Amino acid sequence: MFNRTLRLILTFLGLGTGFTLTYYGLVPLEAVLGVHLASLQQKIAFIILGSVISGLIGFFIAPIFVKYLWDYTTRVERRLHKTPVQDIIIGSFGLILGLVIANLLSAPLARFPGLGVFLPTVSSILLGYLGLSVALKKKDELLGLLNLFPRLGSGREKIERGGVAKVLDTSVIIDGRIADICQSGFIEGTIIIPSFVLQELQHIADSSDLLKRNRGRRGLDVLNRMQKELNVKVQIYERDFPGHLEVDAKLVRLAKLLDAKIITNDYNLNKVAELQGVPVLNINELANAVKPVVLPGEEMNVHVIKDGKEFGQGIGYLDDGTMIVIDGGRKHIGETIGVMVTSVLQTAAGRMIFARPKNQSMERSVAN
Repeated sequence: MFNRTLRLILTFLGLGTGFTLTYYGLVPLEAVLGVHLASLQQKIAFIILGSVISGLIGFFIAPIFVKYLWDYTTRVERRLHKTPVQDIIIGSFGLILGLVIANLLSAPLARFPGLGVFLPTVSSILLGYLGLSVALKKKDELLGLLNLFPRLGSGREKIERGGVAKVLDTSVIIDGRIADICQSGFIEGTIIIPSFVLQELQHIADSSDLLKRNRGRRGLDVLNRMQKELNVKVQIYERDFPGHLEVDAKLVRLAKLLDAKIITNDYNLNKVAELQGVPVLNINELANAVKPVVLPGEEMNVHVIKDGKEFGQGIGYLDDGTMIVIDGGRKHIGETIGVMVTSVLQTAAGRMIFARPKNQSMERSVAN
């Protein structure tokens, strides 16, 4: 029905176009062809012939035009489905602003001799396109302006506020400790999961490498647990950022846009975000902060697992994963021995404890 209607419309348009061209172009056409239509009947017949030919052209090209129009409409519809609503609204605002400016300039431009007929139309096309393009490229700044208005600003994005929002990185989701931290109640505010982080997580879960696949599936299980079992607000952020930005760069831009903090255990992302003024909560730093404080001279029991890098050293671990380097502990590998702490070293990677077996420490004390 739509095709038939459009074909009929194009046929009538062809008839009208042919009639207009032959009626108003009759005299110039006679001069070009070198003929003269003396009688009124000849002129009418010529106009009818031109109208019919133009109508037939419209009738036969209608299927091609309909097919092209349908394909173009389908492509535009698919593009619009993938485009965030914010981009459509901001683009429309820029287009309208450009057309308003073009309309204000149309009166002066129309006074130009010769070109006055075309300049208003050309200016409307150019300024409309410029308004659309500039608005889309500056959308982050335009969204930031909404903060100036109390009723609109807090809704730069529909993020429920009950504290500062937290944006999760892929690494911290795979790590899994974020779920336990949320369960303990130390994290407040909305937990934001960007769509591009979910895509990266799904890509890892679909990897052909077994280790990566298991890590990705573990991350998805952690998110599922946080959404269903924990008393925290988890929100999926659908908007992506154009261009070929990496996930870390997108996270920083998103945190700036939402005035949120990034939760991660990625050292490089931590430093990049801090350089750009984005607050970061590092899970590794939190884990080091809550580890029990060990002072030199304290005694503890340690199971020696393996030898160390230096000669005679043995390596053991506390329950929280802290490494203990035991001087002279190599001969006690596989045994649980009492040790005395000699020093503690705090590094960016964590805390290391250096100790000696208690019997050696006692022997040195007696010798001294």
